[in-house]
Amino acid sequence: MTASASSSPRRSRLRAATLTFLPSAADYRLARRTWRGDLIAGVTVGIVALPLALGFGVSSGLSAEAGLITAIVAGLIAAVFGGSSVQVSGPTGAMVVVLLPIVATHGAAAVAAVSVLAGIVVLAAGALRLGRAVSFIPWPVIEGFTLGIAVIIFLQQVPLLVSPTTATAGEHSSNPVIAAVQAVARADWAYVPWALGAVAIVAVCMIAAPKLHRSLPGSLIGIVLVAALAALLSSPLALIGVLPSSLPAPALPAIEPGTLVTLVPAALTVAALAAIESLLSARVAASLADTGAYDPDRELVGQGLASIGSGLFGGMPATGAIARTAVNVRSGGRTRLASITHAIVLLLIVLVAAGPVGMIPLAALAGVLMVTATRMVHTATVRSILRSTRADALAFVITAVITVSFDLIVAVAIGVLCAGVFAVRNLSRATGVSREPLPEPAQPGDDRIAIIRFDGPLFFAAADRVFDAVTRTEGASVVILRMSQLELVDATGAHILSDIVQSLERRGVTVLIKGVQPGHEELFRTVGVLSSLRHHKHLFTDLPGAIEHARVHIRREAQKDSA
Repeated sequence: MTASASSSPRRSRLRAATLTFLPSAADYRLARRTWRGDLIAGVTVGIVALPLALGFGVSSGLSAEAGLITAIVAGLIAAVFGGSSVQVSGPTGAMVVVLLPIVATHGAAAVAAVSVLAGIVVLAAGALRLGRAVSFIPWPVIEGFTLGIAVIIFLQQVPLLVSPTTATAGEHSSNPVIAAVQAVARADWAYVPWALGAVAIVAVCMIAAPKLHRSLPGSLIGIVLVAALAALLSSPLALIGVLPSSLPAPALPAIEPGTLVTLVPAALTVAALAAIESLLSARVAASLADTGAYDPDRELVGQGLASIGSGLFGGMPATGAIARTAVNVRSGGRTRLASITHAIVLLLIVLVAAGPVGMIPLAALAGVLMVTATRMVHTATVRSILRSTRADALAFVITAVITVSFDLIVAVAIGVLCAGVFAVRNLSRATGVSREPLPEPAQPGDDRIAIIRFDGPLFFAAADRVFDAVTRTEGASVVILRMSQLELVDATGAHILSDIVQSLERRGVTVLIKGVQPGHEELFRTVGVLSSLRHHKHLFTDLPGAIEHARVHIRREAQKDSA
């Protein structure tokens, strides 16, 4: 009876926790008032997302079809199951950067399996409620990461602009800087003017269209114009090629069990990136519109399901896309209906216009991605970080350089580590140890009493410095450790206090402790700070009482010396 009663609350809590991850009517409570704006925003985002989905599919080493599948399937699933009301998901530049070496190493067929595996990991992270972990990534690290991704996306387009044929696996280096140099060295200089002309047309359209009207899709206008000119002028520009007029049937990726094991490290990297980018995007989206706070754990669940679904349809891993999300909000999107509409618009394009889409030149997509990469970098933000503090500027630069030269996830990890080291160092400098004068009126023997005041945090990074500062106290027979201003204390800090008391007592110095805060008392007792005192009466709650007790000690010593 008791066991059954105790298990019932647990089942109720589990049921409630499960329901928080599931879609509900509350997700669309604003739709009655905002559905017109949602539909308009969804169509707008769908038009904007089309060239990006095609471009990211090609840049990842897969195909334009893979990018479209991801935008449709993952975009729809994440819209329904995700934790943000306005987030738009699909293929992104950051994911392309990670996928390109995976394709080079394991082949294009492995990406669908990686997508499913990574989706499972992200889904599990959401179920375990790890969504708040992204808040530990400092702003300079995020911006350095973004700058590095922008540079990589820009450089990845160079091979598309210098030759009508894409490089085979292993022909170019996996490093984007080296690959761009290699591509230029082997350039077809008769092809380059055509490709650069296409990029210029797209760039002008993307820059000029919003100035004419903010709702004009500059990227789509530029792509249509380039495609029309390429057809009329019989240009040598390479095209996307034939696209299917429907989505493929879902199926488990055909990967051998032995190969599946080798994909686990890649899947973990993809999962980490998908979680980080999606949560960062959702956090920014929550600040763009008054649509309520986002649920980070549900967002991970939704993104995990989205990547799993995308992989089953032959697509690539998906994340939240801040650029498309921003377009959604600016266009009037306020509920999930907008993101759902965006996915439906892309599906209709596949069903109705697959032939014309296949006639788009790859150089035009490269132009879209180059302009997109340029827009990812905000010079004002870079300038403010570089002028902020030396530690933040260094973390920003290190993250950006490692992102471009080595690995995205490693870059974030090292950037967070650097920021953490600098933060710990600055925090340790806030730890103060000072000797205070005794209050007036002075009494004989006061010069043999030392009041040592602790300020700020006392933790592992400041422990040795504090030990040296206190134990170097000279000419004192009684030391009062004043701790009322002590803030944070960890086990190392408490242990060093115990060492200080024992070191002074061994030298014949009587130690009194004043002002132990209630939150520190249990730690001091456990680590042995209080038991290190010569007598339990050497613990005080007020300074006058501690000073009077110290003066009694001094008078007793004086009497012994005179005797």
